[in-house]
Amino acid sequence: MGRAARRTRGQFVGATRRLWPFGRGTATRLLFAPHDLRTADPTTAGDFYAGYYAFAGRTLRSHGESPFDVEPPSEAWAEALYGFGWLRHMRAADTAIARANARSLVEDFIARRRYRHEIARRPAVAARRLISFLSHSPLLLEGSDHAFYERYLRHVAQLADRLGLALAGAVEGADRLNSLIAVTLAAICLDGQDARRRRYESQLSDELEEQVLPDGGHLSRNPRLLIEFLLDLLPLRETFAARGLEPPQGVLTAIERMMPHLRLFRHGDGALALFNGMGTTPPDLMATLAAYDDARGRPTEHAAYSGYSRLAAERSIVVADAGAPPRGAYSTEAHAGCLAFEFSSGPQRIIVNCGASRFGPPELRLAARSTAAHSTLVLDDRSSANFGVVLGESRIVSGPRDVRVARQDGVEGPEWVASHDGYRRSLGAVHTRRLLLARDGAALSGEDEVALTGAGATLPAAIRFHLHPHVRASLVRDGSGALLALASGEVWSFEASGLQIAIEESIFLAAADGRRRTEQLVVAYDVVATPRLAWRFSRISAANPRAGKTVAAAIAEREGAESAPDA
Repeated sequence: MGRAARRTRGQFVGATRRLWPFGRGTATRLLFAPHDLRTADPTTAGDFYAGYYAFAGRTLRSHGESPFDVEPPSEAWAEALYGFGWLRHMRAADTAIARANARSLVEDFIARRRYRHEIARRPAVAARRLISFLSHSPLLLEGSDHAFYERYLRHVAQLADRLGLALAGAVEGADRLNSLIAVTLAAICLDGQDARRRRYESQLSDELEEQVLPDGGHLSRNPRLLIEFLLDLLPLRETFAARGLEPPQGVLTAIERMMPHLRLFRHGDGALALFNGMGTTPPDLMATLAAYDDARGRPTEHAAYSGYSRLAAERSIVVADAGAPPRGAYSTEAHAGCLAFEFSSGPQRIIVNCGASRFGPPELRLAARSTAAHSTLVLDDRSSANFGVVLGESRIVSGPRDVRVARQDGVEGPEWVASHDGYRRSLGAVHTRRLLLARDGAALSGEDEVALTGAGATLPAAIRFHLHPHVRASLVRDGSGALLALASGEVWSFEASGLQIAIEESIFLAAADGRRRTEQLVVAYDVVATPRLAWRFSRISAANPRAGKTVAAAIAEREGAESAPDA
């Protein structure tokens, strides 16, 4: 009902603005083209010219037709097409053919009113298209005639108007922040927009204050969104300076908060921990953001508002999740991974979560969000949070609300204790996890405790530790222990109070070349009989370059023989 009311209000405001004859400034010039910090591949422009369009993990051949006329292979592919972020590849090619092809596609999009497509009208897609048209206007306007310049400028101004009207309606969550960044950027780059710019500056600052938490995290708790926002906010800050304008304090403060928070998730290999929608870490974009990081100080160790903690000792790093899942529009990519953790030693990740599958089938996307896809305790084969379809989106409708966390740096090393009540309503259980990282980083001790109220005779549980694809596991001591061989040559042991350990199949969704088959350590037991279970990872052999080559060769051979399943 609230969304319907906001949509009705937006339509009323839109009709009023169209009929009101005073105070409407029409843009006549494009004053500035902001930078696009996303990296580009000039060879992709050749693929476009040949009719091959690869977006969102899918490739389509147009056979000489316009890509807007063919049936999109997926919804994510269509969103990427109508977002026009791919113009950066054609600009990087810097050839006459690439410029002519880009202008032809844009002219076809404008002349045939492709923007009326349902996907093209979505606020997030329209915002990305507006930013792309502004950023890559030199590519499209160089060598063009005056008639195209006027059509292009008129379309950009109308797109900014439509997006501004949409903001008066039911645009929520990250889409609202993306849209505000886009219309603010348009108000700076187009002439005659001073009054509109001041209004959008205020709205953008207020939205950043609401969505970016005091510790630098986002309300969605998704590290990937921090990357996306920074890649747009940094050019926005530069555009203000290039126009001789003072950037809004809200923009500057948000950037300063987000940078150190993003470092909290970094492992020794530079990849980010896989929580709440984070997938493959783009190393090129991370390098770009690092170049803009003025402070370059120590990463945040405890983000109390976002619910993340980082334990570091020598070469070892632990990143843990101790936050309640977001609600409403912010939970569309959130996971049921409360008290899950990731563990790495030097440049090698050991324990991971499965990650996110943004472009896979719906069943795989939902499975990746379940508790079983995370390195944590699973009770009765249920997730600690429940998912439901709300307004056409898969959101978290219930889950942990009382999440408590404490950490300290003791004599033995950094220690972390957290609990959540995600299983209280369904099973009458509260899960508490303790982690202790040794001062020299050579051991990670953990303990999982389940407090029950009114439980039955038995309650099955399983503690899952998902392994990175570059880790090989083997059982020892009749299954009561396990050895983990890392690609770096290190060897770690694992034990869990003498209980039987099983090695089961798993899947890793954040590999650079797609999904990878991997393994997981599973300790299954009955929490009624064993309410508290201690486990431990210990390094028993340091890195050996020669051994590392042997292990890497074995891993490469196994990966060549086993490809990840499609679902």
